[in-house]
Amino acid sequence: MTMVLDLELTDAQEKLRAQVRDFADTVVAPAAYEYDTKRELPYGIIAAMGDMGLFGLPFPKEYGGQGRTYVDLCIAIEELSRADQSIGVTLEAGVGLGAMPIFRSGTEEQRHRWVTPLAQGKALAGFGLTEADAGSDAAGTKTTAVLENGEWVINGTKQFITNSGSEITSLVTVTAVTGRRDNGAPELSAIIVPSGTPGFEVLPPYDKVGWHTSDTHPLVFTDVRVPEENLLGERGRGFANFLESLDEGRVAFSALCTGAAQGCLEEAMRYAKSRNVFGRSIGSNQHIAFKIARMQARVHSARLATYEAAHLLVAGKPFKLEASLAKMISSEAAMDNARDATQIFGGYGFLNENPVARHYRDSKILEIGEGTTEVQLMVISRELGF
Repeated sequence: MTMVLDLELTDAQEKLRAQVRDFADTVVAPAAYEYDTKRELPYGIIAAMGDMGLFGLPFPKEYGGQGRTYVDLCIAIEELSRADQSIGVTLEAGVGLGAMPIFRSGTEEQRHRWVTPLAQGKALAGFGLTEADAGSDAAGTKTTAVLENGEWVINGTKQFITNSGSEITSLVTVTAVTGRRDNGAPELSAIIVPSGTPGFEVLPPYDKVGWHTSDTHPLVFTDVRVPEENLLGERGRGFANFLESLDEGRVAFSALCTGAAQGCLEEAMRYAKSRNVFGRSIGSNQHIAFKIARMQARVHSARLATYEAAHLLVAGKPFKLEASLAKMISSEAAMDNARDATQIFGGYGFLNENPVARHYRDSKILEIGEGTTEVQLMVISRELGF
């Protein structure tokens, strides 16, 4: 098993962490409750993140990026997610699911046309994989794309698609059945569908338990026609290419989870030191102190697992196992820390204006999105040879 022992951040990465942390504390956090209540994506904050270069961190400068690494992206996502998971996932999905598949599989023309504005934070993009009967089970995909007179004609539906219906969404990449293989299995391809294409309908947003600020919609495609050159990557490799992007995405998603766990820890520590009961702070009670100590242990484990996977990715070494380990460890850490922080706050933790209440609502999806805990266990066991 390959181990990465040197996880120390560079001076530039430490500077980035400090910069994004300050932005999260002074801009994101003060507005989080307002936008969570309104269930609106704060376009001013997204624009500011674009100006900071956050959406372009892992992309080369020739495509509008910053020429940095996936580790840098993880740092930014972690710090934003401390304050607001919805903002963190907007960045994570905007890069990992929106821009990265086009950067990895697209032609030069597609990269310059689509990745550049995405990397600059001027646009958002979604990836339409999940359907009512398909997602992890790609064979269940019902959406079809038929090639007619140089155009793909797309019909079908997608659900739970992030960044798919915002005011600045420029495209959604859609997986569709484009034929059948010799063994009868569906041939799945990925096709870029620009926003506003006739027949491409974005339905109203979901009424979600959490992530209220994140833009998430079901989509309908009715005889949607796009040029043949909108095919992303090789025909028939749409799902395979997306799985590669999903491995990378799990690393970034783990950073989101780690940030959420860290945010809960910081709120619990602040409250435990300032809240006095019976003449002393509640943190002086051993059962509270021990609960917070366990929260710190979870954050530490999640961060180590996340950055080991990120460093392996950047080094070009196999990281599938480490990505799944990081995703499972960090998502469970976030959910456990949210529950414990809410308990420490007592009744105050049940008020929506309290950041830990928002983390409590938001964190459950972390054990579901981008591969459930059960999927991670499946990947891990397979990587171990079972």
